[in-house]
Amino acid sequence: MTKILVTGGTGYIGSHTVVELQEAGYEVVIIDNLSNSNIQVLDGIEHITGIRPDFVEGDVTDINTLRKLFTDYPGIKGIIHFAASKAVNESVKKPLLYYRNNITSLLNLLELMPEYDVAGIVFSSSCTVYGEPDQNPIDETAPIKPSTSPYGKTKQICEEIITDTIYAGAPIKSIILRYFNPVGAHPSAEIGELPLGVPQNLIPYLTQTAAAIRDELTIFGDDYNTPDGSCIRDFIDVVDLAKAHVIAMRRMLEMKDTDKLEIFNLGTGQGLSVLELLESFERATGVKVPHKIGPRREGDIEKIWADPSKANRVLGWKTEVDIDDTMRNAWRWQQKITPT
Repeated sequence: MTKILVTGGTGYIGSHTVVELQEAGYEVVIIDNLSNSNIQVLDGIEHITGIRPDFVEGDVTDINTLRKLFTDYPGIKGIIHFAASKAVNESVKKPLLYYRNNITSLLNLLELMPEYDVAGIVFSSSCTVYGEPDQNPIDETAPIKPSTSPYGKTKQICEEIITDTIYAGAPIKSIILRYFNPVGAHPSAEIGELPLGVPQNLIPYLTQTAAAIRDELTIFGDDYNTPDGSCIRDFIDVVDLAKAHVIAMRRMLEMKDTDKLEIFNLGTGQGLSVLELLESFERATGVKVPHKIGPRREGDIEKIWADPSKANRVLGWKTEVDIDDTMRNAWRWQQKITPT
């Protein structure tokens, strides 16, 4: 059984990917410092798959912790690297936190991979590397433009680090996956998005407002150059996204004739405004969400959505979950975790 290390594996996207990896027959080791996740996520993973993944509580920015992990769990063949700080707005306020966490963690992994005979790394990147795009939808040939946030800059820098490392002859492969906007939860309602404290992302804030945990949802700006004035994003179901990682890992480890570095956009190919997403939630669940219009938020891009045709063609991957189903899954998850 092939052994995979998932950094940040108790986080939102990480936990869903661990489920898909285990269901595809991989053995998974998770490392997470639990800075924005909960150890009980392991229970949810075990309830879905019947397997409790190996877990190390630790920080990927500490190279000695990583050395011990690779020694204690020999034979790791692939890494999926999620461990990173990820809120655009927070990164504007705490840039050093983002540069330290997001870049140091990758440097440590790349340094240790040849030493421990790890063949490949799937890197969790973001559409923020494209900055404010000239046109939509965006394919992988679109220019990398100045990022609007330190978070986006760290993703750009990390992509360059991987590219330079492979160009220098490192005996590894990498697939960089540029996500658009992951939303939703596992249909079992066993795992979902569970940020600690006040949510930085739209959907958990929306569902917490629907559950009366928050008073109202703020839509940041209604004066953008879009049909309804709110920002447009490409909202991709988290399970669809997780499945792409399994396909990428299999391709990287099992196909010998692929390029050492490949890049794919992961999205639905459809742009949806924030107000349209709110309408989808209310339509799918029958729950009205108190909301107001607030000022624009620093670091936000006006409109961006994917051209996922390369991933569709090369990986044989495409999104399958309808946005209303995604919203229903997110709401079921919120109902499960809301104290009664």
